[in-house]
This record gives sequence, C-alpha cells and structure tokens, in this order.
Amino acid sequence: MPSAAAAPRQSAHERRTAIIEIALEEFAVHGYSGASTETIAKRVGISQPYIFRLFGTKKELFLAVSDQVHATIFDLFVTAAEDADQRGTPPLKAMEEAYNSLLVRKHELLMLLQSFAAGGDDEIQTKVRENYRALISEVARRSGATPQAIFGFFAAGMMLTVAAALDMPDLYCDL
Repeated sequence: MPSAAAAPRQSAHERRTAIIEIALEEFAVHGYSGASTETIAKRVGISQPYIFRLFGTKKELFLAVSDQVHATIFDLFVTAAEDADQRGTPPLKAMEEAYNSLLVRKHELLMLLQSFAAGGDDEIQTKVRENYRALISEVARRSGATPQAIFGFFAAGMMLTVAAALDMPDLYCDL
C-alpha cells in the first residue's frame, strides 16, 4: 500500500512535457550531437529507455523540442498581431515588441540557433525549414508588410537572438 507521502504518478503526457523541458536546456547548451539522452533521463528522474518509448529516437526528441520553440514564437507573433488592432499598433511593430519579450529566455533562443545549426541533417533541416517558412508566411500574412519589411524584421530578430545568446543585451543600443 503506497504511503500518503508518496508523490502522485505522472501521466505519459506529463512525463513527455518534463522531458521536453529538460531536453530544451540540454540541446540548447550542448546541441543535437552533444546532448545526452542519458543526462536528460537522469535529470527528469526516469530511465533512458523511457525517453525512447515516448519519442522513438534522439532525433525525434530534438525535433519535438525544436517544434515547441518554433510554436512558442509562432503563438507569440499571432497573439501580438491579434492584439495590435486593439492597441492601435501596426502588427509588425507589435510582433517586434513581443519578440523582444522572448530575449530573456536564453534556452529557447539557443535552441532556436541549435535547430538551425543541426540543419546538416536532412530530416532536421526539412522540419526546421518548414517551421521557419510557416513563421515567415504567418508574419507576412498578419502584418501585410512588404517583403523588404519582412526581411528586415527577421534580420533584426536574428541579430537580437544572437546578441541575447552571447549575453550582449545592449548591442542594439550601441547602434
């Protein structure tokens, strides 16, 4: 009979969420090749085979983490664009402000960069490219901005991402 102090069992969904959270940190810091599923499992408090039971492969785990980061940014832009009309702000400006709020979430930004860096793997490149194209298309659709403005928006975002990853928050102030 379990004791009253025993922790409640987590569902597969809760474990999956915990694995993705820890894997985000590991992949962000160590990259796809350098991150260890054994370390991820230990940090989550599960067995390594359980990771493979839930995700199949290390690559599928990496892609799940990458998908989550892209979805976070996508949702951030969608929400900002939807709120822009109520605030009387141009949608692209609202999305820029929203992205600035993400710059303090270093692991997500590093993971974004790691997902681009892992593009040497065809499967990863295909999935990351799909996510990035979807993000660009959604920003263009919701903002109605010119292609040049969209290019500038993403170029500035990449510069800010790199600056945040390198702990250079004042970079854009120096320009």
